Amino acid sequence: MAAPHIPMTHVTDWCPVLLAERKAAARAAAHARRAGCDPRLGERLAAHVLAECPPPPGAVVAGFWPMGSEIDIRPLLRALEARGHPLALPVTPRRGQPLAFRRWRFGEALAPGPLGTRQPAAGQAVRPDWLLVPLLAFDRAGRRLGYGGGYYDRTLAALPGATALGCAYAAQEVPEVPAGPEDAVLPRIATEAGIIRCGA
Repeated sequence: MAAPHIPMTHVTDWCPVLLAERKAAARAAAHARRAGCDPRLGERLAAHVLAECPPPPGAVVAGFWPMGSEIDIRPLLRALEARGHPLALPVTPRRGQPLAFRRWRFGEALAPGPLGTRQPAAGQAVRPDWLLVPLLAFDRAGRRLGYGGGYYDRTLAALPGATALGCAYAAQEVPEVPAGPEDAVLPRIATEAGIIRCGA
């Protein structure tokens, strides 16, 4: 007799080891799926964000410098800077800590960071009001699969009141992301196909 199917959300509630295994498998699949996407689709993502859910005037916007095959959000950052928004980029701390953010403008120097990231070589520490969040996979509930360090989960928990917007290709959507109680849930995801309001 076949074993009964147990929904992923029930399994991960009580088994951290199984959750870690599911996340590792999901990351491998997500990397492979994203490898075929065109980073230039970030121009379409930018158009949707500016038309449908721009940050409020004067908000400090934290972006990220795209790595590898991540969708390129620099067109959005340039447009927001032109609208007068102060920009910031993350600075990766030691493992187990939330991200820090430094004020940054286009044309200012970037330095190599951990794990292949690029971060401001200098700049004033700031607290962002609005965060653009990278990811490997997402679902319609707003669950996000990150790279495994937990940096954005800790960061969003440490910034109550800040607005988070996931940034991804439409192809990165999956039926269900394996997630535990400490994994942050995003209210919206921006893709080249439009804005997804999660949980709706």
